[in-house]
Amino acid sequence: MVQEYFVERVRDVQRLADERRAALHSKSDAEAYVRDVRAKIQQCFGPWPEKTPLNPRITGVVERDSYKIEKVIFDSRPDFPVTANLYLPKGGALPRPGVVGSCGHSTNGKAEKAYQSFAQGLARLGYVCLIYDPIGQGERLQYANEQFQSRRGSGVSEHLYAGNQQFLVGEFFGAWRAWDGIRALDYLLTRPEVDAKQVGITGNSGGGTMTTWLCGVEPRWAMAAPSCFVTTFLRNLENELPADTEQCPPRVLALGLDHSDFIAAMAPKPAVLLTKEKDFFDTRGTEEAYGRLQQFYRLLGAEENISLFRGPTYHGYTQENREAMYRWFNHVTKISDAQTEPALTMENDETLWCTPHGQVAELKPRTVFSFTREHSQELKQKRVALEGDALKNVVRETLRLPARQGVPEYRILRPSSARRYPKKFSATYAVETEPGIFALVYRLDDGSLLSRPPRGAKRALLYVAHQSADAELRTEPLIPQLIAAEPESAVFACDVRGIGESQPDTCGANSFLTPYGSDYFYAIHSIMLDRPYAGQKTHDVLRVLDWLRANGHEEIHLVGKGWGAIPAAFGALLGDGVQQVTLKNALTSYSDVAESEEYRWPLSCFVPGVLAKFDLPDCYRALAAKQLRQVEPWGALAAGG
Repeated sequence: MVQEYFVERVRDVQRLADERRAALHSKSDAEAYVRDVRAKIQQCFGPWPEKTPLNPRITGVVERDSYKIEKVIFDSRPDFPVTANLYLPKGGALPRPGVVGSCGHSTNGKAEKAYQSFAQGLARLGYVCLIYDPIGQGERLQYANEQFQSRRGSGVSEHLYAGNQQFLVGEFFGAWRAWDGIRALDYLLTRPEVDAKQVGITGNSGGGTMTTWLCGVEPRWAMAAPSCFVTTFLRNLENELPADTEQCPPRVLALGLDHSDFIAAMAPKPAVLLTKEKDFFDTRGTEEAYGRLQQFYRLLGAEENISLFRGPTYHGYTQENREAMYRWFNHVTKISDAQTEPALTMENDETLWCTPHGQVAELKPRTVFSFTREHSQELKQKRVALEGDALKNVVRETLRLPARQGVPEYRILRPSSARRYPKKFSATYAVETEPGIFALVYRLDDGSLLSRPPRGAKRALLYVAHQSADAELRTEPLIPQLIAAEPESAVFACDVRGIGESQPDTCGANSFLTPYGSDYFYAIHSIMLDRPYAGQKTHDVLRVLDWLRANGHEEIHLVGKGWGAIPAAFGALLGDGVQQVTLKNALTSYSDVAESEEYRWPLSCFVPGVLAKFDLPDCYRALAAKQLRQVEPWGALAAGG
């Protein structure tokens, strides 16, 4: 259910975007489209920080036959060092074309053989190439222990952990990654060896991602060659392919953008899309992107400036893709007529280190988390305490809640026996909270239930589950306690979308609770659609409340546990008929998560930008009027698992 719901939403986005592209008929149409996508991209990535001094320092030089490697550290932000290798050809006329190299998800960053290969290959062909370590990789671990090993796992793991947390303060990890690339270009252009009119960008996999994003956000590139990334958002979703936080820009789908639009943003400048026949990034999507760009460049009178190369093998910046990149850049710059890669000599990781022991952590710089914590504290100082309708309106807007009308339709599912619930009998109702989405609601009773919910009880108890209403009806001690305290109340428990009976089994078997699994997958797509997953779950609660009231339950005691306490709290604040609220293991505050280096709450519980508007304690204070009782609240480090 959850997978197909998201597929339909993204198909709708692509359908509208394709209609918009099909309406382009002239050069002026295409030029207007470029301006439009550039503005929309800025809405996903901006606003940008102030450009501060780079403070570049060269910590060593590696001399080789026809080139040298300078070990460079520069600050992309104050006290936030970027480790990089600058490959400089020896001899020949100056200035030379320059290339910024963006690494994929290699543990050793710029020292990965495929990545030092393209940097060295470019230098041997006459280019100045600056290749830098991504955040959380190579020499830039953000969660380094005393042995300079990552406490989280490098690459993807650090990106997810830092990036998910950043959403709470309205930051996007992909923008941080792109900013490093912008500042790398700033540094490259300070070098007298570089021709500022001939600078390019290339990278593979995660580096292909950053190459693509940088085409959209930085206008100074003269050429680009993203490898093993460009496809379509829809293909990735349909294929259940998770992507890092930085690969999923906020609002990008809501704004109708796709991978191809980031390349279109640099049109009519030359770009080649490098793909692989056997890549997990679906080459069918690459063909679709290329088809769009061909038509687009044709309108601009520059069809020769867009190209596609498909290597025959698996994901990676292998020699055939590197050679396609060399040929493309040579075609643009005329620096060389080489068609193949020159002979290369690989370096040990230690040879390429910019720091004494291979980690900036020993320099004790700032980390991404330190900025997130500081930003949260600043927002806390600036926030105005909201109450009443003002708080409700801000919560509705921040959660992106849709309007609700009428009474939800529902289905009566066949009963299951011997579930060992607190009451002998139960019925299950699938309440359609929006087209294609059902909240599964269990009704418990002392008598057999085979039809629509029985009427008569004015008051109802509604339990919103942590991860599974079915399991928790057997194991959660709070539920029988509440039933015993309210013997006359009708008893209901529900799974909002994405948990319990609608828990997805996508993105790999048993992946739901893993950092890169299905719960994360739909949470990050929700952010791209500008409909926070927590808001969608809150909508489910509100529609179930509408359904209960339509069935004669005028007074509701709303109960939530753990993950479910978040939509329960929001639903209690906004829903009609809620007279009493009990929250067990509710998150203490979003600021507690944003200000804790270690946390265990998933992205599906977070609301992007929430701390600029309000925090959970604002809601809890408002719920005091509805007899809120909190039981064993959970801080940043306790989220049930």
